[in-house]
Amino acid sequence: MSLPTREEVLVRGAWVLTSATVGEVRDGAVLIADGTIAAVGSYADLRRAHPAITVVGDGTGVVIPGLVNAHTHLSEALIPGMGSDLTLFEWGTRVVTPAGTVLTREMAREGSLLKAAELLHSGVTCVNDMFHHYHAGSFASLGVVEGLTEVGLRGMVAFGAEDAFEVFGGRRFTVEEAMEEHLALEEATAGAELLEFRMGVGTMLGSTDMLLEAAIGTASERSWPVHTHLAEVREEVVEARSRWGRNSVEQAAAIGLLDLEVIAAHLIWLSEGDVELLVAHRTAGAHNPIANMILGSGVSCVPRLRAAGLRLGLGTDGAASNDSQNMLEVMKMAALLQKVHRLDPASLTASEVLRMATIGGAEALGVADRIGSLEPGKRADVVLLGGTAELANIHDPYQQIAYCISPRSVSDVWVDGRRLLAAGVPTTVDEAEQIARCRPLAETLVRESGLVAEGMSRLCEM
Repeated sequence: MSLPTREEVLVRGAWVLTSATVGEVRDGAVLIADGTIAAVGSYADLRRAHPAITVVGDGTGVVIPGLVNAHTHLSEALIPGMGSDLTLFEWGTRVVTPAGTVLTREMAREGSLLKAAELLHSGVTCVNDMFHHYHAGSFASLGVVEGLTEVGLRGMVAFGAEDAFEVFGGRRFTVEEAMEEHLALEEATAGAELLEFRMGVGTMLGSTDMLLEAAIGTASERSWPVHTHLAEVREEVVEARSRWGRNSVEQAAAIGLLDLEVIAAHLIWLSEGDVELLVAHRTAGAHNPIANMILGSGVSCVPRLRAAGLRLGLGTDGAASNDSQNMLEVMKMAALLQKVHRLDPASLTASEVLRMATIGGAEALGVADRIGSLEPGKRADVVLLGGTAELANIHDPYQQIAYCISPRSVSDVWVDGRRLLAAGVPTTVDEAEQIARCRPLAETLVRESGLVAEGMSRLCEM
């Protein structure tokens, strides 16, 4: 399926929530033209100025900026629903690493297309992906570029290189092979209109000192932004101190990693000194509440990080650690987790969590000048919500988005002015066909990786 043409359209809602200084507009609209947001204001005024323009929305729904998924792993697209009773280290060793030894570029492309449909259904217009694999020489991560380009999503892509762990059924990447895939992925994104390259540092502990040195040096020379994980689990603190005499945040600062433009997922096990280091280096973060809960990793102190001035977005995390790509669910869980953990129902409000999922994510990724809010001149990444019982009576639009809605309420989605979801149906990927394409690939993956033999997957019993 080809990309649709960019539309000139007026998107109308009972509420327009801009995630900008304007705040919200009652009975408002967003004018999309030439891939940009041309105007935001009252529907009556914009309709009067553009009487012949197509209008989408009957004035009963809500218009919001496209959601920004600040951290995920499309490498897990074909393996959801495994290992949810394991710790992070066990899950990585028994699920993700075996799968990563047999991932191919075709699996990456088709899995990315499959999950792109899921992302669109929950209002995501921009995704920050780190593709993990351990199949040296396959250049599997390049399949993500192909898949996201085909569907038309905006995104940042990275290869989450690691070389310090034993790879069962395969072999470790050499430093040269890892750097070669980074360079190939950078080249692949150069011709992709809506995609950007980031260098992935899978984890500090998962990387040898040689790989870290090569990665930081190359990123510095080539001005590469970095996507990594930091302070995710308690064991990371212990293992890092055993290896380096410092925790992972301190080590990242000591070797120059934090001198680069970095977004770090999780940021849970932090001392006050760690927070000060991160803020001083302008490191950004991605909070992933659902994955943190499933794996029992801990609770990130979101209010403390936000109060310290750290730029913080929201992420689904991977399709095998969440185990979905539903950003609406992430918003709800982000708020609820803080409320119950801190015994304070006001610790993270509905409007704050929507901000984190939109302009907050854009700020964390360094693209807030282009996306993340509904403001004239920004790219037209726009979502229309409505048409369901969930939004039949809108008493407070922020609270109903944070706590009431599901993907059923996501009606239309525009990315760069192209409508990729129309009346709830993706326009650039046929979901039924994509599901059919992915089933045999998933069967091959779980058989060849040993996940069936180990009892992790029951897919091939069908």
